[in-house]
Amino acid sequence: MEDFSESFEEVTLLTAFVTYMSYIILALVGYVRDAMMKLGIDEDRAAQESPKLKAFTPLYQDFDSFFTRHMYRKVRDNWNVPIASLPGAESHLLERYSDDNNWSFKLTGTTRKVINIGSYNYLGFAENHGPRSDAVQATTQYYGNGVCSSRQELGTLAVQEELEKLMAEFLGQEDALTFGMGFATNTLNIPSIMGKGCLIVSDRLNHASLVLGVRLSGATVKVFEHNNIESLEKLLKKAIVEGQPRTHRPWKKILIIVEGIYSMEGSIVKLREMIALKKKYKCYLYLDEAHSIGALGPTGRGVVEYFGLNPRDIDIMMGTFTKSFGASGGYISGSKELVDYIRVHSHAATYASSTSAPVVEQTLSTLKTIMGMDGTTVGRDRIEMLKNNTRYFRRRCMELGFIVYGNDDSPVVPVLLYLPAKITCFARECRKRGLAVVVVGFPATPIIEGRARICLSAAHTREMLDTALKIIDEVGDLLGVKYSRRPLPPPPTDKSKME
Repeated sequence: MEDFSESFEEVTLLTAFVTYMSYIILALVGYVRDAMMKLGIDEDRAAQESPKLKAFTPLYQDFDSFFTRHMYRKVRDNWNVPIASLPGAESHLLERYSDDNNWSFKLTGTTRKVINIGSYNYLGFAENHGPRSDAVQATTQYYGNGVCSSRQELGTLAVQEELEKLMAEFLGQEDALTFGMGFATNTLNIPSIMGKGCLIVSDRLNHASLVLGVRLSGATVKVFEHNNIESLEKLLKKAIVEGQPRTHRPWKKILIIVEGIYSMEGSIVKLREMIALKKKYKCYLYLDEAHSIGALGPTGRGVVEYFGLNPRDIDIMMGTFTKSFGASGGYISGSKELVDYIRVHSHAATYASSTSAPVVEQTLSTLKTIMGMDGTTVGRDRIEMLKNNTRYFRRRCMELGFIVYGNDDSPVVPVLLYLPAKITCFARECRKRGLAVVVVGFPATPIIEGRARICLSAAHTREMLDTALKIIDEVGDLLGVKYSRRPLPPPPTDKSKME
């Protein structure tokens, strides 16, 4: 079992106050501009509905698009810079400019080579050459590009059944079912197993796909504090004692939903304690391993292996192929009875188009590499490289004076920036120096916890990481975002962990 060590440091009161004031000022300016647009003093170029349709049922809510109109547009050059190559350790970004305040962009015809620390390419399998790419090419020539049918009609291919059988073996479960979209794997499958009279207990920081799936299910939902076992147990006790609203009948089912690695926090779920509570209160446990499958554990089997636990203690294991596998889609794994039920009742299986064979082959060939079925140690070597890169990069960021969230072994590394203006400037200044980094702020994060969300990869060399750290150090000094006041933790006793 690995050591469970997390980093969390609160910002100073002054920085929190200035951050709040920044958002208040931005909101006030936005409302003034909205008023000017209504009076015709300022031009509104946002998408507009027909006045006739808007009079009945407006499609767009003015308040919901407030952020898009006044903040997203101003910094669109940060949020969606087109990539002109594979999203590997190094990528090429299209150079572009805007002469209308970021309402539209024009391409310069050139590209900029950057070190990419923003993509979920954890094991470096987003490749356009090598044995896995050759396998994808052969599968494309044999099956074609698309299936043009759902799984329950004519959309099931032999390569899909092979992947599902191998995925179940990899996870230590009886069966598995794959889907063409990771987001839909949560959104469309949770409603198939939960409904009215059921209770879903969800972590406060669960992904939007989980939140949407919970809402669509019609089940009652209660939220516990992030990764807080005491909060979860208190909520479960109260829910069981009180029962359903009004009738106070016992709940038909109680489902706890958590993630393996939280994609904005870099924290790892306290799975051992979650399983203990699930057994104690006779609940079910739904584990989303979108970011932990392939990235954690000695053989990449995720957070269950990371803690040395029995996978059969997890009732529903979910994950995606968009991160460690360099493909797309997702899976649900568990007992054969559960998977057979979802196969029939899930809208994602019944109505959605089947995953194309080339995408399935990318996942399958990558999975075989991770499991060592290709006769090499490439998979295990990359898992170890990711672990070393993660620990090295996290420690160096803390040494440079940044506040870094998350677990020591999480390849998701949130570097706190706080002020909205500095969030924007951080991404721009890094890109100028040849470093592509993703930055996120409110409403994707708590209002005072805007950050750079760095994703490490086994494809990053030590030279790349040192170059990235040098740029981050320089930009951090330029913007004054080195907020940490915490003394550094002692270095690892095992020197190999830093090599």
